[in-house]
Amino acid sequence: MIGHECGLMGIYGHEEASRLIYFGLYAQQHRGQESAGIVTYDEGQAMHEHKGMGLVPEVFTEDALALLKGKTGIGHVRYSTTGKSSAWNAQPFLVHFQGEDIALAHNGNLVNTMELRDALEADGGIFTSTNDTEVIMHLLVRSMRTMSLENAVRHTCSQLKGAYCLLIMARNKLIAVRDPHGLHPLAVGELDGSYVFASETCAFDLLEAEYIRTVEPNEMIIVEDGDMRSMPLSPADKPCSIKPKQCIFELVYFARPDSLIYDEQVYSCRKLMGKYLAQEAPADVDFVMPFPDSGIYSALGFCQEANLPYEHAMIRNHYVGRTFIQPTQSMRSFSVRVKINPIRSIIEGKRICIIDDSIVRGTTMITRVKKLRELGAKEVHIRISSPPVKFPCYYGVDFANPDQLIAANYSMPEIVDQLNVDSLHYISIEGLLKTVRHPECYCTACFSGEYPVPCSGLDKHRLESCSKR
Repeated sequence: MIGHECGLMGIYGHEEASRLIYFGLYAQQHRGQESAGIVTYDEGQAMHEHKGMGLVPEVFTEDALALLKGKTGIGHVRYSTTGKSSAWNAQPFLVHFQGEDIALAHNGNLVNTMELRDALEADGGIFTSTNDTEVIMHLLVRSMRTMSLENAVRHTCSQLKGAYCLLIMARNKLIAVRDPHGLHPLAVGELDGSYVFASETCAFDLLEAEYIRTVEPNEMIIVEDGDMRSMPLSPADKPCSIKPKQCIFELVYFARPDSLIYDEQVYSCRKLMGKYLAQEAPADVDFVMPFPDSGIYSALGFCQEANLPYEHAMIRNHYVGRTFIQPTQSMRSFSVRVKINPIRSIIEGKRICIIDDSIVRGTTMITRVKKLRELGAKEVHIRISSPPVKFPCYYGVDFANPDQLIAANYSMPEIVDQLNVDSLHYISIEGLLKTVRHPECYCTACFSGEYPVPCSGLDKHRLESCSKR
């Protein structure tokens, strides 16, 4: 399985701020399962924070939420892509600077962290964590010494390279930022006259908030005194020429199917992936089955296009932890076996076409195909609704180490042999991009090697080393 980035949630001016943020994070739990945190602002008082390791309902109790007073707050669920999986790396990041409280939550991954950190340390900066969010905070507070908060955010972001969606709370303001490439999603909505922000709109649905729009690439939204205004991250005299390059893996895998991201309905996009996959590689089989839950919606599109029966021949145990969290390869294999239970009577003697969203390391697929063979499947064919992952991602997805990518190290016949399947087809990049309305606005670096933001030197080595943990 693949590691997610993180999930953000924020609200300005609501009596139930901490509780609403809690439920918004709960809706986005799939985006990060290592730690969770909330910081609230009680007007005229200090900020209040609570964060810890674990899932949202494990970190927050009724007593903890009661202590998070205030009408404004930000929250975060984390899966570590920069920095160790430790309590001191949990977010939001809260600091006290010149009599003010400042809180920051970040989704994404910078590709110039080491360069920035080295310069800050050389100038006397002291760090208490190992994540890139603290680097952003250092830059922000230094800029705030001589400029307004909005200009400090602008100046800070002008020094960042990579993927970042930010929620910043300071000076009775809530600020939302999305990097110039718009690599990851962030949306704004409205609830009872209050503005809310989330990485995915499924959080709005749970709160019954109204979706307003996506935060645009290179946009900064400021909420203050109940009003919302917008400005570009780049100054007026230096307009941004960077074109959006949104992470298409959000649509393939990360986002919940009921979410709207990049103004695309995830459910519809995944069904279209299955449709075009069926057109590219038809299968002469008895039935089509998804690997739950990631392959379900592409499998529906595949079956409708190919006029083939659909079966749920594997049942998922939803009470087992996600496989990518396990620290060792042997534990990954074990948890794959634990979480999926096949139905022998459906599988035995049948020609089966499996639909899944991706094959990254190959561990999960090898284990599942082996089980199907043991249960008497006559033929096993695989169709994947994303192209082969051949290149590392440096923008917040947990496959930065190229040694771990099966498609980067083996030819297609070798992969077929390793998986022990009768046929294998990945959707083409062209087929995948047909599922979105603006294909030119998407990053496909993990498939094509065409990086919108280059990563080199110390940061490249750091990211690839971190993915071996």
